Amino acid sequence: MEPRTDRIVIDGVNDGPRTLSSVVDRPDAVFRWIARSGGTIVVTVMTLVGLFLLIRGFEAIQFAGPAFVTEQAWDPNSGKFGIAAVFLGTVFIALTAIFFALPLSFGTALYISEYAPQRLKPFLITTVDLMAAIPSIVYGLWGFFFLSPIILPLSQWLATYMGPWFPPFAVAGFDPNDPLATPTIFSASTFIAGIVVALMVAPITSSIMREVFQQAPLGEREGALALGATKWGMITSVVIPYGRGGIIGGTMLGLGRSLGETIAVFLIISPVFVIQPQILEKGGNSISALIALRYNEASAFEISALMAAGLALFIVTLIINFGASTIVARSRSGSVGD
Repeated sequence: MEPRTDRIVIDGVNDGPRTLSSVVDRPDAVFRWIARSGGTIVVTVMTLVGLFLLIRGFEAIQFAGPAFVTEQAWDPNSGKFGIAAVFLGTVFIALTAIFFALPLSFGTALYISEYAPQRLKPFLITTVDLMAAIPSIVYGLWGFFFLSPIILPLSQWLATYMGPWFPPFAVAGFDPNDPLATPTIFSASTFIAGIVVALMVAPITSSIMREVFQQAPLGEREGALALGATKWGMITSVVIPYGRGGIIGGTMLGLGRSLGETIAVFLIISPVFVIQPQILEKGGNSISALIALRYNEASAFEISALMAAGLALFIVTLIINFGASTIVARSRSGSVGD
């Protein structure tokens, strides 16, 4: 059956489809232009950054070929270089950071949004937000001079009692029965660097979780309490399911920042160019720390190799941040709430 196209005329008035129009005044037009321009500038800058890294690093990528991804050593001047060791070192530091940052961020966000007294909330929110503004070099100095001596006994304990059955905690050459064993073998490790980076990404992750928790529908909260649920029961049945997207998105955003952290890792870790999954053992590396370490004394070809390494980190971080932004946007609309 074909759709009818005739129009109904009632009392001489045509009752057919009417064209709707809207009048955009000057403030709305200016705001729309500013917002559109801002979005365009951001996308343009990100695209130009990617193109810059690709152009500058193309020579090294073309020279190394597939070995750029699989080679562990880093000696561009001799023609033997790759990002296998530094990329996996970046991943190990980021995963260690997220392991500590996730429960810390989750507990902080949940306390501020659900348990903190109203008079105390503004102070706690401001404190957490200010932690994200502290320069990374301050965290690095704090981790190097204060945290490392405190963490060494913990690292030794983990290697002694958990290393035999958990490979990441195993340390080659460490004998727990040797009374002369020195704990310096655990210094400048991925474990210490991961803890410092965790404290740097926790404020961002916590802020995102807190915002999503506070958006849990008031009606569902009151309904759960009216049905006899305790405060914790209401949180587990309403707040946490509603904020699941924010938890995942905030964690991914924290992971994206931890992948690119530079100065704090550079100050703490002892650079090595081998794949080292034993996070308690001395030594490690990351792409960002490699660039900071080698850039000043690099030859023209090594700079191209460093740009190629930066391109790999740029692509991975971009993918993670886009995924996190999508999840956070969906959680704010309530589309992932139960």
